[in-house]
Amino acid sequence: MARNNRQELIEQYRNGPDVIEEAVAMLSQAELDYKPSDGGWSPREVVHHTADSEMTSAIRLRRLLAENQPEILGYDGDEFARRLQYTTRPIEPSLDAIRSARTTSTSILENLGEEEWSRAGTHSELGPYSVDLWLELYAVHCRDHAQQILRALAEAKTA
Repeated sequence: MARNNRQELIEQYRNGPDVIEEAVAMLSQAELDYKPSDGGWSPREVVHHTADSEMTSAIRLRRLLAENQPEILGYDGDEFARRLQYTTRPIEPSLDAIRSARTTSTSILENLGEEEWSRAGTHSELGPYSVDLWLELYAVHCRDHAQQILRALAEAKTA
């Protein structure tokens, strides 16, 4: 990946917490708990999923950089949602977790040398998994979930 593309993705990654926080700012409890008609997650569940995914991704990045050819395991997001009480927990600690995971990981990304970007392991669901690929996937993660929240909110307002 070209250096300027990486810088753009790092900026997008850095701004992810702001994007998700803006999506849930000022939502009522009813809006946070609105379940979309497509069976997807409520905004509350999306925030908790995003936090768990971001914390997991932060460890994945560190393993890719610190270990030789690590095996990166996928997980069942629906099972996390069920077992980790996504429907009832307050979102503020999860918003803090998203910001913390991103802030600490950004400080690592900004200091990587060219050879470190190509470090890789194997993801149990995706196959070959490099630091570059990690950044491509997670740069858009918060934005994608913020859009999911906004779609649920738009539906809630018409329901």
